[in-house]
Amino acid sequence: MSGKRFDPAEFDQARRAFILKTGVGLGWLTLAELMGTPAFAQQNPIPADGHAGLPGFPNHPPRAKRIIYLHMLGAFSQNDTFDYKPTLEKMHGEELPSSVMAGRRLSTMVKGQTSYPIVGPVAKFKRYGKTGTMVSDAMQHVGGIIDEVCLIKTMNTEHVNHDPASKFLHTGFQIAGRPSTGAWVTYALGSTNKDLPRFVVMSSGNPGGVPIDASTWAAGFMPSHYQGVQFRSGQAPVPYIESPDGHSRKDRRELLDAIGKIATLQGKVANDPEIPSRISQYEMAYRMQESIPEIADISDEPDHVLDLYGPDVRKPGTFARNCLLARRLAERDVRYTMAVHMGWDHHGGIAARLPQTCKEIDQPTAGLITDLKQRGLLDDTLVVFSTEFGRTSFAQGTLKTNFGRDHHGGNFCVFMAGGGAKAGLTYGETDDFGYNIVKDGVHIHDLNATILHMLGIDHLKLTYRSQGRDFRLTDVHGSVVKGVFA
Repeated sequence: MSGKRFDPAEFDQARRAFILKTGVGLGWLTLAELMGTPAFAQQNPIPADGHAGLPGFPNHPPRAKRIIYLHMLGAFSQNDTFDYKPTLEKMHGEELPSSVMAGRRLSTMVKGQTSYPIVGPVAKFKRYGKTGTMVSDAMQHVGGIIDEVCLIKTMNTEHVNHDPASKFLHTGFQIAGRPSTGAWVTYALGSTNKDLPRFVVMSSGNPGGVPIDASTWAAGFMPSHYQGVQFRSGQAPVPYIESPDGHSRKDRRELLDAIGKIATLQGKVANDPEIPSRISQYEMAYRMQESIPEIADISDEPDHVLDLYGPDVRKPGTFARNCLLARRLAERDVRYTMAVHMGWDHHGGIAARLPQTCKEIDQPTAGLITDLKQRGLLDDTLVVFSTEFGRTSFAQGTLKTNFGRDHHGGNFCVFMAGGGAKAGLTYGETDDFGYNIVKDGVHIHDLNATILHMLGIDHLKLTYRSQGRDFRLTDVHGSVVKGVFA
């Protein structure tokens, strides 16, 4: 034990010396934050050209140049569409064995149920295509092109609530704040069309209890110009695209040039990545004044093409119209297009509601894939059809009345078409009850790693540094599922 006694006066002097010596540094950190200067600069390569990708990307020859992502928001039921289980028909109304349910997380909406009766499919199944794949009549048009599709039956996720599950699907994390898949892809690969956004989002359907969430197309901690641009339903996808009355495009050009010069000077002082992002967005808005009306005007589409997508294609804001616009965007080399369709949260009335919701998306989905193939675009366009999780094999509610199906993350279906996906393949197997995976499970991180790989991106090499650590879309997980490649 030391013989020196504690001296409060000496300690106070040491404390004051520490504050004096470090106060300037701490004050600089605070001032830097207030002035918009990152105190610890993020060492992320941001291309000077707002449309360029990163040096060294793609990492390997891509199978696809662009992606069209069709998201069924609300949980698309696999047992009523693509994962046929005769056992569910034979045992309809009987209790799902506890051995099948063992260890599986249930949502709070069914934990209070004392009975879990098996529900057979609410639509009839039959074989389609040369592959003889079983598809329900609710998705008969997709059944008609099933030989073009790579069907994955064993998708799985830890999440059983819509909001975190949707974020997890599109950002790799269940809490808002991370970049979406579209942001990662466009950050890495850039855009080849300077007149249109690199990342476009469209929505349709009835939100019900699951409204659309902008965090699924956000840029997160990346510069904001990597976020998706949302097209509105209706004749004018982007609001206020026209110049105000009395102002010509020449006036607008001169104004933007002046703003750009001032902002560039401010950017050099503040070292804020959002300043060049804002300039880039102003410039894009200017170019979109001509490109967006041309995209939205479908009067040049012949009837035989419109008929591929079904009667709803003539109605702005429908999923059918959005699928047609997705094809028009793909023709113009927009890198990432996402079409979200709401209305799949079938906790009740599934026997009537699911076939109706399928009718809204079935023919447009098949029409999009057919149209892309006829134009020679399917080879280098990856179409992904997904949902955030699946639905249970047992009934939610009383079986013989207004029953539905509850959330189920243990397995659900996703399919891909084009872009190097193996056409006609069914990947993975589930048990006889459609409740558990028995072969070749594919986690969300695996799906995202695979999508990036098909676009020429190694998910292990695509990183972005924020708050002192490197982030990836797949975090520290994910394996490329090479078995789905052609």
